[in-house]
Amino acid sequence: MAKPVQIGIIGAGRIGKVHARALSQLPMARIEIIADVVDGAAKKLADEFNVARAGTDYREILQDKNIDGVFICSSTDTHAKLIEEAAKAGKNIFCEKPIALDLDKIDMALKAVADAKVILMVGFNRRYDAGNIRLRQALLAGEVGTPEICCISSRDPAPPPMEYVKISGGLFLDMMIHDFDLARFLLNDEPVELLACGACLVDKRIGKLGDYDTAMVTIRFRKGALCHIDNSRRAVYGYDQRAELFGSKGMISTSHIHNDNTVFAGVDGFRRPPIQNFFLERYLQAYQAEGGVFVDCVRKRKAPPAGGRDGRAAVVMGYAALKSAKEGRWVKMAEIK
Repeated sequence: MAKPVQIGIIGAGRIGKVHARALSQLPMARIEIIADVVDGAAKKLADEFNVARAGTDYREILQDKNIDGVFICSSTDTHAKLIEEAAKAGKNIFCEKPIALDLDKIDMALKAVADAKVILMVGFNRRYDAGNIRLRQALLAGEVGTPEICCISSRDPAPPPMEYVKISGGLFLDMMIHDFDLARFLLNDEPVELLACGACLVDKRIGKLGDYDTAMVTIRFRKGALCHIDNSRRAVYGYDQRAELFGSKGMISTSHIHNDNTVFAGVDGFRRPPIQNFFLERYLQAYQAEGGVFVDCVRKRKAPPAGGRDGRAAVVMGYAALKSAKEGRWVKMAEIK
C-alpha cells in the first residue's frame, strides 16, 4: 500500500480544527505534527485527533524532512510569510484564503512557490461542494447553453466578533472573496469589471470600522455573462447559501441544506426543519473533499484546481469591489495594481 502523505498543520484555531477533522478521515493522509503560537492549543487539538507531536514553533514542521505538505491555518497576516518559508523548505502548501491582503506580498509568495517548484493550493472550499460541482458540470457539458446570468447569495447567521472584523480585511476581502472565486469557478471565465454597493444595516460598529455588513455586486465577465452576488452578515433563519446558473438553454440552481429532509403539512400549511446554521455544518463534506484533492495533488505531483493565481484573482476582485463601493462607479480589474 502507498505511504500516506505526511501533513503538518500550522494554526490550531477554528479553521485548523476543521482541516484536522477532515484530514483525520482520509486514509491517504496522516497528520504528524500541529503547531500554534498559543501555548496548549496545538496540544489540545493533537490529543483530539491522536497526533503524536504538537508545539508552539511552526519551524519544527518546516525542518522535518518527513513532512510532505503544510496546512497554513494561522491568521491572515502570517499567510504570505509562511508560504515563502514553506516553499523554501521544499514543502507542498495548502493555505487558507486569502494568501494576503497586499498584492505585492502575494506576488512574492507566488514567486517563492514557483522558484521552489512546490504545490500551492488555496482554501476555496466551495469549489468542492457537490452542488457547486454539479452547476459547473452543467455549464461545461452545455446543458444550460451559453451562460448569461450567474446569481450567488451568501448570508451568515450573525456578524463575526468585532475583534475579527478589525483584522479580516472587510466583507469584500473576507466574506465575499469566497463568492468571487465561486463566480470564476462556475462561469469558467475571468471578470472584466464590476459595480459594488455596500451598506451597514446590521451592526453599526462594523460601519464605524469603515466596513460593510450588507453588499451587492454585479460583475461583467469576458465572454459576456453577468454575475450578481449579494452578502449579508445576518440571516435570522440560518446559513443561507444559494447559487444559480442561467443560460440560453435553461437554468440550474442549488439551495439551502435543511437539518433533515422532512416536510410537515397541517392546517397552517407546510413546515420544514431549519436550514443548517453555519459553514462548519454546511460545508463539512466539502472540506473533506478539499483535503482529499490536496493529498491527491501531492501524491500525483499535479496542479491543484485552486492555486496561487486563483487566490490572487479573488483578492483583486475584492479590492475592485471596495473601490467601486467607495467611489460609486464601475471598476475594471485592470485598475487594481
